[in-house]
Amino acid sequence: MSSDQRFFDFLKERIGLDVTSVGPAIIERAVRQRSAASGAASADEYWHVLQGSRDEQQALIEAVIVPETWFFRYPESFVTLAKLAAKRLADINHRRALRILSLPCSTGEEPYSIAMALLDAGLQPHQFKVDGMDVSPLSVEKAKRARYGKNSFRGQDIEFRDRHFTAENDGYRLDERVLEQVRLEVGNVLDPALANEPPYDFVFCRNLLIYFDQSTQQQVFEVLKQLTQVDGVLFIGPAEGSLLGRFGMRSIGVPQSFAFSRQHAPPPATATFVPTPLPVRQPVRSVTPPPIRSRPFATVAPLPVMARTTNPEAAVLLANIAALANEGKSAEARAACDSYLRSHEPVAQVFYWLGLLSDVAGSALQAQGFYRKALYLEPQHPEALMHLAALLQSQGDTAGARRLQARAARSERAADSERKR
Repeated sequence: MSSDQRFFDFLKERIGLDVTSVGPAIIERAVRQRSAASGAASADEYWHVLQGSRDEQQALIEAVIVPETWFFRYPESFVTLAKLAAKRLADINHRRALRILSLPCSTGEEPYSIAMALLDAGLQPHQFKVDGMDVSPLSVEKAKRARYGKNSFRGQDIEFRDRHFTAENDGYRLDERVLEQVRLEVGNVLDPALANEPPYDFVFCRNLLIYFDQSTQQQVFEVLKQLTQVDGVLFIGPAEGSLLGRFGMRSIGVPQSFAFSRQHAPPPATATFVPTPLPVRQPVRSVTPPPIRSRPFATVAPLPVMARTTNPEAAVLLANIAALANEGKSAEARAACDSYLRSHEPVAQVFYWLGLLSDVAGSALQAQGFYRKALYLEPQHPEALMHLAALLQSQGDTAGARRLQARAARSERAADSERKR
């Protein structure tokens, strides 16, 4: 067993992480960082340190996890939640407070967004409580401090900041009224103790399933199903809809809400769905499917590399990946992707290229994982949306393909509107 495999297996056992979901380069980079920080001179020495220290084990997990979150990310989800919560209270005749779970809660932006959305919708503090849970103690501690910088406030609509935050030094402090609605704790979705939790009316579990292999996805889904009331609603990440569809849940039918339910689901469409391709700006010249592939391969060019990063060195590496891929040098392009991830923070475009290269090689499952990772980092990445939609269509998941196709079309329209300004 290689030293790398030991670390891969450790992360799989501790947090269910599938190495292919993030790529080995990110884990190797984290191991190198922690080895240097702990003073270990070799992989074997660091492995010994890791085995003997729970703090170091957690530190390695922290180094691998890349929390990417901000307030009111996927805003339609919170609009939908507010409407569903009001209806839910009426259905239960206001007999009890609503229970809502955010898992993983990261540094707190999501559970606090839930609380702010419900307060702004007119719900009273006694009518709901929010639980936030995350495997990272550092993230939970930061969430409890409730002090946030400008990066946590993105998009054009940030009026909520004036209502619920107080400017403080170089950041913003969340008001006590919101803090009192949220309980935060360290927890792991794979912990058997979660089975003892009473079910929630609404569960937010975004961009978690994409990190797991299929067996772990099934295991985690069973936990989520147990944590959600039979007539409750589960909110997931944009790239995870097809996974829930495979597990028997259906979208509640509200666009961009990414909300799923076991009951009152609309019947599946009977008509055959044929994706309508977006306008092709420039075909990828050499990255073409082998003749034996049964699925036509969408030829959508990558977005301009320089638009994805302000780091000149990173931009050069991204341009090199694109050049190698377009020249048909798949092995070299994949190696360049791995090299990028070892030396720079992950970006959507690298995972898109890894997905594209895997797709061309006929590794559909691996490609699907890489496309989902790209969409986690950049939910409206048009090429990842289109290619994943085509892949799902080839697998018979017409509903999942339709959702992604619609998102890609909206992304393209938004881009066209922006270009016309």
